[in-house]
Amino acid sequence: MTLAAIALGSNVGDREANFRQAIAGLKQLGEVKAVSSFYETDPVGYTDQPKFLNAAALLETELEPLPLLHALLEIERAAGRDRSIAPPKGPRTLDLDLLLHGDCVLSGPELTLPHPEMHLRRFVLEPLAEIAPGMTHPVMGQTVGELLRCSGSFGTGEGVPPLS
Repeated sequence: MTLAAIALGSNVGDREANFRQAIAGLKQLGEVKAVSSFYETDPVGYTDQPKFLNAAALLETELEPLPLLHALLEIERAAGRDRSIAPPKGPRTLDLDLLLHGDCVLSGPELTLPHPEMHLRRFVLEPLAEIAPGMTHPVMGQTVGELLRCSGSFGTGEGVPPLS
């Protein structure tokens, strides 16, 4: 069993319902060990879109990284996301990013682990630090809590209580 860290994002439709659907899907892939509070954040990069709801989840799973990624993409599709027609970084019903998969370091055409931008995204680090501050970035050698303390102020938002 491996502990995987997954970022959740949504800014289209009922964002909390999208997260409930995603968490139910994650439970089919292993044991959901923790889910952070939900954070409302401004979009970064492509800013002409609604605010995001962001969160993080820890999943204990037997799935290897690539099959896990494919399963996450299927959960996105089930929530109505069609990556083939959506603009990159544009509005989306659901975005699931595989951030960490144990101490796996991988670089391939479909998947890079750890997520290559996670240490630059406060909207990813803040929820992840809430549930896994001591989880270590296997390339940088820093904990999620340390990465958060070093991150900039972009992507910050107001915390929203987690789903019960």
